[in-house]
Amino acid sequence: MQCAAFNDRPLVGGNSFRWTTFHGGSNPCELSCLALGHNFYYNFGRVLDGTACDKEAVAVCVNGRCLKPGCDYILGSKTLEDACMVCGGQNTTCLHHKSVYQSNGLEADGPFGYNEVAMIPAGATHIRVTDNSRNYLALQNGRSQFVINGNWKISIPGEYSVAGTKLLYRRSADTWESFEVPGPTMEDLHLMVLATDRNPGIEYEYWLPPDQYALYHGRRSPLRQAHHTASYVPWEQPTTTTTTTTTTTTTTTTSTRPPPVTPRPHWLRPVKPPRQPSRHQRPHHQPILPRLEREENHRNLLPHPIPGRNCGKCLRVKGRRERQRQYCQKDFVFRVRVLGKLYRGEETRYDVQIIHTYRNRFRLEHREFLWVPNVCDCPNMEEGRQYVLMVRRHINYEHTLNRILLEEDSYLVPYSPREDEMVQLLETHCSNRGRRQRGEHRG
Repeated sequence: MQCAAFNDRPLVGGNSFRWTTFHGGSNPCELSCLALGHNFYYNFGRVLDGTACDKEAVAVCVNGRCLKPGCDYILGSKTLEDACMVCGGQNTTCLHHKSVYQSNGLEADGPFGYNEVAMIPAGATHIRVTDNSRNYLALQNGRSQFVINGNWKISIPGEYSVAGTKLLYRRSADTWESFEVPGPTMEDLHLMVLATDRNPGIEYEYWLPPDQYALYHGRRSPLRQAHHTASYVPWEQPTTTTTTTTTTTTTTTTSTRPPPVTPRPHWLRPVKPPRQPSRHQRPHHQPILPRLEREENHRNLLPHPIPGRNCGKCLRVKGRRERQRQYCQKDFVFRVRVLGKLYRGEETRYDVQIIHTYRNRFRLEHREFLWVPNVCDCPNMEEGRQYVLMVRRHINYEHTLNRILLEEDSYLVPYSPREDEMVQLLETHCSNRGRRQRGEHRG
């Protein structure tokens, strides 16, 4: 429109032309116009104030200068959002989590199989994932539906709408890949890897509000109560970087300040578990203990069951009918990865990572303990594998135990895309009678 104002006006030499906007000029705030039907353009000076000069940054021209607004919406302001999405902030209202996923050899599911790298909680900001291998990064949303590189189909690099925000997917010819998400995300994201080669390490990082950070990386779930107590001292002022190494991943967590939550205790050493109370003795009330450090797993050697236990053949629970019945009745229906297994007295305890929840009546943490009331491996889950479970919450009479109970007749099958599809279809099946069945079930 501004160029059209100079149509048919004579220039030097008396020639006149009709003009259209020319976008190849060096300064977007100069009015460069292309002569229609000719191979030249002419600069008529500055554009009008308020003319857009950078669509991505919503910048406008003022007195010949392209001014971008800061996050405070002031033109020319240099104020930026911090990692917590706070305008002019100093990264003091969120905490940084950085991790490196490494595996021993090929992934557990073998070549051309999908494996979960991490679950990135809802509310995360400034997510960045990088990989430098012949493997492919993949991403699932909170409903376990693939968004990028899913179902063995490689997506093209570009911008994708994910979890209420934008994701920029980059991939180079020399195998380098990255995900960048400004956030905040509106749902959990499952970072996956499609294995075609050995994994040298996948780096990922994100920022979380303190309450979310404490939920997934700090405090302990009430459902994860242990059967032993431990001596501890209050958590002291932390250093800025803490490194935790497990058998499968190397994790580095960096926080800009201590989480403003109940002080997290530092576990010194486990003490001997107390003797089990007799049937007529009321057990002492145990307070909800803070979350155990993950180094506990290194000491959780799996002893053999004591000889002489009477273990018969395990009950096999499967089939469409059981799947439908238990889905509507049980407190929790979720998909897990088994991280560890430990025999405690007459019970077996599984340490699991919650990958996806289909149905739950109570809040769950990213990691939970599942308790089996026997040591006969009924039902049995193998460490490192994924399963779909239907289980219930158990609170004892004295209200001293609040746990997730995996019983012999609980529905448990190895995870597969087919099983995932069948379970997701059950929500409609329960919609008409689910309320009545849940009312009858008191766990």
